[in-house]
Amino acid sequence: MTQLGVGIIGCGNISKAYLTLAPIFKSLKLVAVADLNMDNANARAAEFDVRADTVDDILKASDVDVIVNLTIPDAHFAVTKSILEAGKHAYSEKPLVLTLEEGQILRDLAASKNLRVGSAPDTFLGGAHQQARAAIDGGQTGKIIGGTCHVMGHGMEAWHPNPDFFFKPGGGPVLDMGPYYVTNLIQLIGPVKSVAALANKTFPTRTIGNGPRDGEVIPVDVATNIHALLEFENGAAVTMGASWDVWTNKHTNMELYGEDASIFVPDPNFFGGDVEIGGQDRDIKVLDAWDHPFGVNNFEDNSKANYRCAGLADMAAAIAEGRDHRCNVDVAVHATDVMTSILKSGEERRFITLSTTCERPAALSPDEARALLA
Repeated sequence: MTQLGVGIIGCGNISKAYLTLAPIFKSLKLVAVADLNMDNANARAAEFDVRADTVDDILKASDVDVIVNLTIPDAHFAVTKSILEAGKHAYSEKPLVLTLEEGQILRDLAASKNLRVGSAPDTFLGGAHQQARAAIDGGQTGKIIGGTCHVMGHGMEAWHPNPDFFFKPGGGPVLDMGPYYVTNLIQLIGPVKSVAALANKTFPTRTIGNGPRDGEVIPVDVATNIHALLEFENGAAVTMGASWDVWTNKHTNMELYGEDASIFVPDPNFFGGDVEIGGQDRDIKVLDAWDHPFGVNNFEDNSKANYRCAGLADMAAAIAEGRDHRCNVDVAVHATDVMTSILKSGEERRFITLSTTCERPAALSPDEARALLA
């Protein structure tokens, strides 16, 4: 398989995971990093033995084929657009964009230049979520008719040294954490038809709890407590709770109810975990572990499975093989439509019919996953 030269724009916290994990995939060759702050770029370059470029230089670099956009969400559209205009494939951290219109512009621009756009999350390619997909597609649950999913906590101000952007337009739990849940629902059930939601914010300010700004009070400018109802094209109705106003809860991450059985899916923010299923006997059992490589614990203290860059590696392989990549622009644009429509519904207190759709991304079998690894 031909390797693609990979550059990264944005050398913040998340860049370490990409730089650490990209070398485990045979289609990716790390070349350079860039950041508006060259001190950040130089530090990451030295840490991972790659080149430090200015943003302008990395866009012009002849040895860079695809650029990963790890900037803050509010900059995603402009940076990804500049990558495509420079004639390079683009892969963005989630969310791809903050408005449906921006997503459509990127999709059309990429098509006009015969370039690919990919977007996180790629956690749905993890062993646990692909096992859930295989169980559903294999008929173990019957048709999915409903479900619930919850992402609830108290925000990032306690641990993130600069949490401001989480509470500004483009932030909030739906756009920040929602991509993991919405994208996994799309790959498990299919596209969404309509949404309705209630949304509010409990706390007008947050207090930073660590780092050099410890004790600083920042404003909250977005909804932080959202309860939504998603109607899928297949007829399923799923309740989604997304809140940063909750100290603790006992909700499961994701439950899907089929005509024949219910399936319990682990945290979509991660690649691994146990998948449980229970049918007419009411006995909920853990599915036998299978040999999917993206479910094997591999990261830091070996307590979790982290295969970030799997979506990027699949995109590189798809370019070489002439097929659609799984973390593709149509899925990302549809997920954006779902999330922004949830927020709009919360503001306007009405059902909203989505204007986009997409195909379910192809399943990723254990053998196909192994083929991506170096």
